[in-house]
Amino acid sequence: MPTRTLAAVIATAAAAGIALLPTQAQAAGSIHLYKVYYDSPGSDTRSNTSLNAEYVQIRNTTGAAVQLKGYTVRDNTGYTFTFPSYKISAGKTVKIHTGKGTQSAGHVYWGRGNYVWNNDKDTVTLRKPSGAFRDSCSYNSTRADYKMC
Repeated sequence: MPTRTLAAVIATAAAAGIALLPTQAQAAGSIHLYKVYYDSPGSDTRSNTSLNAEYVQIRNTTGAAVQLKGYTVRDNTGYTFTFPSYKISAGKTVKIHTGKGTQSAGHVYWGRGNYVWNNDKDTVTLRKPSGAFRDSCSYNSTRADYKMC
């Protein structure tokens, strides 16, 4: 192989390797949307059980617990959930259920009496307490009941 061609191959491989490295934010972890269960099983009866089967799940991939107080989750219509005082441990998830319930490890409740997430398409937006954008997840399908973000 000519020297010039070998040098080009090495340079291309090195550039590709650099492009595959995670960004500093990804390497450090983040608070991000993990799953949206937008069509609860069975008929939409607005029972609390049915409402709580509709949820958004957030994941903490950082190496430390994070206080979520003031973070918001919003749909395209403008329905907004604001986190109460809730600390999510490193590597854990928390579900924001649409209906009513008692906050516990891994579960918070919006307290609504009606559904939030459209069964065909919507966008979930997660924002920091400052209002700064953190993450979003969109879906556009009736073939599934949930979307992994």
